[in-house]
Amino acid sequence: MVRKKRTDTPSGGGEGSQSHDTGGGSGHAPQRSPQQQGGGYSGGRGWAPQSQQGGRGGGYGTGGRGRGRGEYAGGPTEYHQGRGRGEYAGGATEYHQGRGRGEYAGGPTEYHQGRGRGEYAGGPTDYHQGRGRGGSYHQGGRGGYGGGRGNGGRGGGPYAGGPSRPPVPELHQATQPFEVEVTPQSAPSESGSSSSRPPELAPLAENLQQLSIQQEASPAIQPVAPSSKSLRFPLRPGKGSTGTRSIFKANHFFAELPDKDLHQYDVTITPEVASRGVNRAVMAQLVKLYKESQLGRRLPAYDGRKSLYTAGPLPFVSKEFKITLIDDDDGSGMQRRERDFKVVIKLAARADLHHLGLFLQGKQADAPQEALQVLDIVLRELPTTRYCPVARSFYSPDLGRRQPLGEGLESWRGFYQSIRPTQMGLSLNIDMSSTAFIEPLPVIDFVTQLLNRDVSRPLSDSDRVKIKKALRGVKVEVTHRGNMRRKYRISGLTSQATRELTFPVDERGTMKSVVEYFRETYGFVIQHTQWPCLQVGNQQRPNYLPMEVCKIVEGQRYSKRLNERQITALLKVTCQRPQEREKDILRTVEHNAYHEDPYAKEFGIKISEKLASVEARILPAPWLKYHDTGREKDCLPLVGQWNMMNKKMVNGGTVNNWICINFSRQVQDSAAQRFCYELAQMCYISGMDFSPEPVLPAISARPEQVEKVLKTRYHDAMIKLQPQNKELDLLIVILPDNNGSLYGDLKRICETDLGIVSQCCLTKHVFKGSKQYLANVALKINVKVGGRNTVLVDAISRRIPLVSDRPTIIFGADVTHPHPGEDSSPSIAAVVASQDWPEVTKYAGLVCAQAHRQELIQDLYKTWQDPVRGNVSGGMIKELLISFRRATGQKPQRIIFYRDGVSEGQFYQVLLYELDAIRKACASLEPNYQPPVTFVVVQKRHHTRLFANNHNDRRSVDRSGNILPGTVVDSKICHPTEFDFYLCSHAGIQGTSRPAHYHVLWDENKFTADALQSLTNNLCYTYARCTRSVSIVPPAYYAHLAAFRARFYMEPETSDSGSMTSGTVAGRGGGGAGGRSTRGPGASAAVRPLPALKENVKRVMFYC
Repeated sequence: MVRKKRTDTPSGGGEGSQSHDTGGGSGHAPQRSPQQQGGGYSGGRGWAPQSQQGGRGGGYGTGGRGRGRGEYAGGPTEYHQGRGRGEYAGGATEYHQGRGRGEYAGGPTEYHQGRGRGEYAGGPTDYHQGRGRGGSYHQGGRGGYGGGRGNGGRGGGPYAGGPSRPPVPELHQATQPFEVEVTPQSAPSESGSSSSRPPELAPLAENLQQLSIQQEASPAIQPVAPSSKSLRFPLRPGKGSTGTRSIFKANHFFAELPDKDLHQYDVTITPEVASRGVNRAVMAQLVKLYKESQLGRRLPAYDGRKSLYTAGPLPFVSKEFKITLIDDDDGSGMQRRERDFKVVIKLAARADLHHLGLFLQGKQADAPQEALQVLDIVLRELPTTRYCPVARSFYSPDLGRRQPLGEGLESWRGFYQSIRPTQMGLSLNIDMSSTAFIEPLPVIDFVTQLLNRDVSRPLSDSDRVKIKKALRGVKVEVTHRGNMRRKYRISGLTSQATRELTFPVDERGTMKSVVEYFRETYGFVIQHTQWPCLQVGNQQRPNYLPMEVCKIVEGQRYSKRLNERQITALLKVTCQRPQEREKDILRTVEHNAYHEDPYAKEFGIKISEKLASVEARILPAPWLKYHDTGREKDCLPLVGQWNMMNKKMVNGGTVNNWICINFSRQVQDSAAQRFCYELAQMCYISGMDFSPEPVLPAISARPEQVEKVLKTRYHDAMIKLQPQNKELDLLIVILPDNNGSLYGDLKRICETDLGIVSQCCLTKHVFKGSKQYLANVALKINVKVGGRNTVLVDAISRRIPLVSDRPTIIFGADVTHPHPGEDSSPSIAAVVASQDWPEVTKYAGLVCAQAHRQELIQDLYKTWQDPVRGNVSGGMIKELLISFRRATGQKPQRIIFYRDGVSEGQFYQVLLYELDAIRKACASLEPNYQPPVTFVVVQKRHHTRLFANNHNDRRSVDRSGNILPGTVVDSKICHPTEFDFYLCSHAGIQGTSRPAHYHVLWDENKFTADALQSLTNNLCYTYARCTRSVSIVPPAYYAHLAAFRARFYMEPETSDSGSMTSGTVAGRGGGGAGGRSTRGPGASAAVRPLPALKENVKRVMFYC
């Protein structure tokens, strides 16, 4: 190894591939009649976005006419102080803001805010309405919505105990109720900065209490004193009874609760080291030396950091130990390194497990998390010493055959393990898992595989970037010193080739080349002198190692981005039929032999070797409504599937004007034209009004000219259409199968610049031209132009409990985070909301960028200072509520909020902040407007699996061997007291189906178990992109798609700078590098806002 005194920091960079989804979005929404009364909003308090609504004129939709400044006395809404007029014209509003006109053409339409500001200053997104054109919503199918006056906003009462969650108590406080002092909220800022940053939890609790929301306390659990500010999640309102009962097995194993006291000790190791491995080695040596004497024959469990746990007390309160670690013999004959450590063990807390037992019996509201954590650590202690731990999983080559993934990676088999409180008591959740590891290859071989090229060729700049990204942080061992295999961690690559590297060898500055040094010192002749050296150590004093003298150390998980081929290879490894997976899980439990685990024995934990038997119900599929002109007007899906044969879309959209651009060199113009004709025919057959001829002939173009071609072709089309007062409805695009950044660039330009929906089709599908593919594309196009594919018969018949009885809006929300390796790129939040009632099928979507790995959605509600209008409020919830009002003519009287992507540890923070934001958004529209809210978290990143009792029983399994769609479980493996359930709403295709887990965190609508389970299951049949029921409720699914789409809108250097892991294969989004934060956005640097979606795009399902 060569050490250089100083060198420049190597540069970073590189590109990441994107996965592709066809989509876009633009179109039409139903038009209201001018005579419609529209739901009875009084005085138009804040429901026209950013507008002055004609002073204090008559109710919205009454045809009244008002003049004046539009100030709202005492109202929490924005108002206009300019020269404009607010006119109520026949049931729709025309308003003027700044110098631009915003016209509602005969009904609820997009609006234009001229040159008014419209920006959300200081926030992570920009809702600038700019100079975009607004177009009228177009009626698509069903007739107008009934007028009817809606009821006023609903108030509530105070929280039962208040909505705040304090810090987790110490171990010995596990039985005490959570309490927190609520401090007064600070005065609003006088500056012009945005106040969208999440406030502290205590002020949030105060805000929610002031909004007078009440949850009824259950008599089953003694509520805390009214003065306490404690938040309880809703209790289970009984178990469901709808559906056919059946017995299934779950991959949960009953764990017998020990009766021993738990003791926690603080551990301090000096000198402090960052490595858990070193800490564990120190503690293992301590236990080896002192277990029989100083530790009172106790076998402690250690978390690798600061905590040690024992079953019963140690014979001291505090004690200091001296420990010496001696490095393993490296075979060099040199003296082995010795390191001395001082270890101080001090009693921190104690508790018995009595209160955990009370919680499991439903007699105590809060789970003693510390006790659960101790038991989890105890059961992880032995596997940690045997296998490679990654988050809550363990991997080893001994647990299954390694499989090559390509480019120097391989898959390792392993298992996931977690102890959970359930209705049947404690259970150990065991599941199979696989993830990517770096092959223990010589570095030169790894790089050869990575680049897929001969080592004799010189490296390009992009090659260097790719190598650097793949190897940074990887541990290697040297091979040029015989048996002396010293290990180093790679920090970068040299900017120069090895043959050009020199370093000073003495104080006089005598220079020597790296090549010469290795030849003279080690007798090693470097072969590949044209390649750079690896850089190890810190940047101030870097050390140089030629690649060919280094070998990658075994057992290093690869947490960066996998390419599509690697993901495919990994999925093939992990894909197991249910019967095979069940057998592997049972074999893993047998192999782990928990009955022989010395730590489990020490703490008195006994684990069953049998899968838990659970009672489930199979919910019936809902009837779906199609258009009356089709041969089949209604459809009852079978096993989660149906097709469009003999059916027509219930509301077909209109595509009068469209164009096609072909970016694939393999597709000739004639083939592109033929494909477009066939697609147009399929859309027409399916029920759309689709013109067979494009506005302009299809053209071919080069991918690198995507922006120029799109803008030129759009301009040419508009020159032809504008004299006729027409708009371009759709862009059809043919893409190469491997199109790099082309797809993302195209979507960004269409949706944020041109304001047009697009449908992308890959070359392979153009050549194949199957009817099934064309039918699926037609479904996507229809919803992008404002149509509906199908609706629930129960919805249009007004038979859905707690949805059909009053105007209800259903939200879906998700946040997607950068993948491990991306240090600063923003997270993307998306919120969608239904825009039709009672159908609840169309969803408008909004997206925003926010702080890196920030889980709280910062733009749900926000306020900022406008130099003209003063304090202004807005945000995603408010905008979507206004949009619902415009589309339906009624204000929502009930809110159902499905929130995806939240882990259990973030439930309280997310609920407190986001429920508060919903409340503020409602209040900003109209005083005392507080519709009841049900807040449900949707989780797919869990490891519970359900198996049929009899894998050959066709009454309980589908053709893939998976449980039937509609299978719901709300007993035994669910939470002991709270309102949650597992629902498998989709049919299996390959592998083992994963049910979605729904956990209700707030419920003012008072759903029964049957009502919420049936609603959720039935909605899964309304997903727009296919004729199959889907695995999670569509609003949450759509939010995920919208957030994924918005990552294409970021600047290229931002969106391509990071790295990506595979899905869960090892626990998607779980573990690995970087957790999700619920800190306020002020903790990180300002985030560049995303370019704003065009108005006609964000009102339709552009993400489909």
